[in-house]
Amino acid sequence: MDTSPRTYRFLPVDVYTSSYRVVGKVMVSTNGIMGVMNDITKSHLEIHDARLARIHMPTKLVDHFEVVRLVKTQLFAICAARREDLGPSGIQRGGYTNVTAMPARLATPVYEIEGKIEVAGRFDFAVMITDKTRNFIPMYEATLTAILIPNLKAETAGALINREKVDIFALLNQRAKEEK
Repeated sequence: MDTSPRTYRFLPVDVYTSSYRVVGKVMVSTNGIMGVMNDITKSHLEIHDARLARIHMPTKLVDHFEVVRLVKTQLFAICAARREDLGPSGIQRGGYTNVTAMPARLATPVYEIEGKIEVAGRFDFAVMITDKTRNFIPMYEATLTAILIPNLKAETAGALINREKVDIFALLNQRAKEEK
């Protein structure tokens, strides 16, 4: 009897590196994209039916491959079409049920990402940014914009942001009030 304990399926993804946008499909288990990205036993990601575009021309196809392999540490963001594609809510939120969605803006050397970060209890930046169990932070209802190429803009229901690439983190509710 040839049965697998896990069910695998392909999910569409939009992956951003410092120089390329890669659109294709990633094979995931029941843990979704977050399970693949935060798997410490693999340092690479395989994208199937991958279409590559340079970030300065995000709609112009450069090449098309059956499989492209990417080094996870070099990825800035991976976007999913649906929030559910990131994985079960217990994995996305670390098992907590009472969460607060906080509008935030992240900046990396190449991209700005604005969206909602979900936190359990009180927000603690130090814990979030040093959590070795989750290299990729989920962000919802996000907009990714290339800093030097503002016409590269991607809106997504859910994105995973490489926490090691984050330079700036700001909560939008902590914006300074304009003086009159």
